[in-house]
Amino acid sequence: MGKIELKPKCVFEQFAKINAIPRPSKKEEKMIEYLKNWGESHGLDTRVDKTGNVIIRKPATPGYENRKTVILQSHMDMVCDKLVDVDFDFEKDAIQTYVDGEWLKARGTTLGADDGIGVAIELAILEADDIEHGPLECVFTRDEETQLTGANGMEAGFMTGDYLINLDSEDEGQVFVSCAGGKTTTATFTFSREDAPEGSFFIKGSVKGLKGGHSGDDIEKKRANAIKILARFLYLETKKYDIRLAAFDSGRMHNAIPRDGSFVIAVPGKDKEKVKADWNVFTANVEEEFHVTDTEMEFAMGSTDSRQVIPAATGLNIIRALQAVDNGVFAMCQDEALAWMVETSSNVASVVTGDSTVTVVASQRSNVMSNLENECNTVAAAFELAGASVSQNDGYPAWKMNPDSKLTAIVSETYERLFGKKPEVKGIHAGLECGLFSERYPNLDMVSFGPTLRHVHTPDECLLIPTVDMVWRHLIEILKNV
Repeated sequence: MGKIELKPKCVFEQFAKINAIPRPSKKEEKMIEYLKNWGESHGLDTRVDKTGNVIIRKPATPGYENRKTVILQSHMDMVCDKLVDVDFDFEKDAIQTYVDGEWLKARGTTLGADDGIGVAIELAILEADDIEHGPLECVFTRDEETQLTGANGMEAGFMTGDYLINLDSEDEGQVFVSCAGGKTTTATFTFSREDAPEGSFFIKGSVKGLKGGHSGDDIEKKRANAIKILARFLYLETKKYDIRLAAFDSGRMHNAIPRDGSFVIAVPGKDKEKVKADWNVFTANVEEEFHVTDTEMEFAMGSTDSRQVIPAATGLNIIRALQAVDNGVFAMCQDEALAWMVETSSNVASVVTGDSTVTVVASQRSNVMSNLENECNTVAAAFELAGASVSQNDGYPAWKMNPDSKLTAIVSETYERLFGKKPEVKGIHAGLECGLFSERYPNLDMVSFGPTLRHVHTPDECLLIPTVDMVWRHLIEILKNV
């Protein structure tokens, strides 16, 4: 079987160039400079706003000058995650890609197709001289993955178009017309460390190899959360032994389900073998529990160096809070037409232990803003009861469906004409920048679609190559028919 062709060639060439440029969230300066220089070198009207968003405008092709202006939009940053044993610096190194059947993958790291493939499609459209279209505005936002900084800080009037196509969705054939809003809850436990009790034995337990995934798109897939698994074990052991917590670390990104993690505890020397025996039983049960979703989880436990520990009451409160805090799907959509879709959820995303603090981050999402507030309060209350200081960010709004969208009609009609079937028009439980755009530009008619991606926000991220050509052909047809 021959190697699959990377087409359209113009898109994959742009994607390869993008993946040579470091672009972690909040550190997109090299990408901003690249886009600015690219636009100017092509003789196109290019501007960077004070937040770091880039807009490149392309005039209409002859005969299309009176068409509505279309905005194509994607985000320039990427989630930076790698396998624990891979040596890679996301601030310096180029993403290494390879073809596996019909999929494009990266070697041990996230691929960056979320949303680098959207950026590549836009640049290919801008560079093409054989596409019919009205006036175009290609917008590239920064820091979408952590705080939606670009969309949040976009200057008034930066975009002037009538229609917006967001290229940040992950299932070809699906057209998204609404999305969830979200907030992030941060809980901080503060303490002064102390010496472990005399005769303590120090144990480190860890898990890795979980499937993980996107905390919006994948939250309903019943995948294991490393933080919740480790907390379960610690909670059980506090019922039997004098457990003293020294460290708990897991997770990296607020919008990713944590795939690995570890804890360090001190236990009385007389109980160390019992704890290890309990671990063996517990991990076997967990492996059976997640035998469908997480087939490659690896557990380890062994002795480790002694160190100072967290005071007993605080350590117990941390463990209890991590056991109690809501995680996963909280509610499904009540509307019959969307009953399949998650409405409200929470993801316990990271735990970081410092010298005098343990900081927990959890992200909440909902397509119903009142229920988002309720879920945020539910999560906050669990940590407040445990004595943590709790803060929540301003979050981002949900994007409500426009039942009279002319753009949705054009997108659906052109898709059916091209491929002989109707696209799925639906909502998504993930957050999209369209939510913020709908607040700032209330008259903007928007849709979101893109090629098929799987396992985003993890080192297993992959792009289904044939769907890129489908999106390309569809987008060209839309631009011609607006």
